[in-house]
Amino acid sequence: MRKTQLSLLLGAIAATSTSTFSGQTLAANSTDPIKLILNDWTGELLSTRIMGEALKREGIKVDYVQADAMAQFQGLQTGDLHVVMEVWSTTQKDVFDKALKTGKVENLGESGMNAREEWWYPEYMKEKCPGLPDWKALKEPECVKAFSTADTAPKGRYLGAPVTWGGFDEERIAALGLDFEVIHAGTDAALFAELDSAYARKAPIILWIYSPHWAPSVYKGEFVEFPPFTPACYDEKKYDCGKPFGPIWKAAWSGVKDKWPKAHAAISKFNMPTDEMNALIVKVDRDKQPLEDVAAKWLDENEARWKAWFQ
Repeated sequence: MRKTQLSLLLGAIAATSTSTFSGQTLAANSTDPIKLILNDWTGELLSTRIMGEALKREGIKVDYVQADAMAQFQGLQTGDLHVVMEVWSTTQKDVFDKALKTGKVENLGESGMNAREEWWYPEYMKEKCPGLPDWKALKEPECVKAFSTADTAPKGRYLGAPVTWGGFDEERIAALGLDFEVIHAGTDAALFAELDSAYARKAPIILWIYSPHWAPSVYKGEFVEFPPFTPACYDEKKYDCGKPFGPIWKAAWSGVKDKWPKAHAAISKFNMPTDEMNALIVKVDRDKQPLEDVAAKWLDENEARWKAWFQ
């Protein structure tokens, strides 16, 4: 009788232990899909697809969710969105810092890519505005005229990125006394389609270019050299300087580390050098290969590398 009672007692303890352990396992490795944010530029889409498909190959469910590059941080704070693979220190630093201060968003480290976003012009425009790349050349009437178009004359035309990207270009123009008007491209694709068209015709254009991207490696041109960025320039809301340079970070809702620890560790280890990403962007934007195919091929050819993210 005592032996039977002891066996039952041990069985109950074992069952309880197994149940508790299983509950902990489920809590630590959620079967819910982790939501990865899709922004509206090719490099970020590639970073996200590569990481997301790697997670899937490791048995983690993934949902891809489109979100605005600035408004996404609110979704990360509430936990409605979980991970963004590219946060650019050039234009997103202020809103990112605010999100980090809430304690609800976590910086998962640098991606390996370095960001630059600035005014850029094709080399052939120096013939009409010889003082470039010094920004002061843009104050000269001949340069303003060289960059003017029918829709902005007598002002010069600066083709800006989609409004949602930020960047303070209107404020910069006012602060530096430039006689230019900002015309915002509706989409990333529209921005570079216009560059393609203008470059082929050697038409006047000065526009927002960013790197990592294919454009600086495909077309000959230069970034405008504005007064060097200082934190005070932005903190005091003067914007009489160039845009900051810096790393591209990864970020997550603070709950990711507890709900998807395996994903959290892998995303933290994700690393992609700028030159390598530029080459992948060329395949998508210039060679017109499907983005999903480019990401899948990278994963197939670099299995040992991405597998190491999960170790």
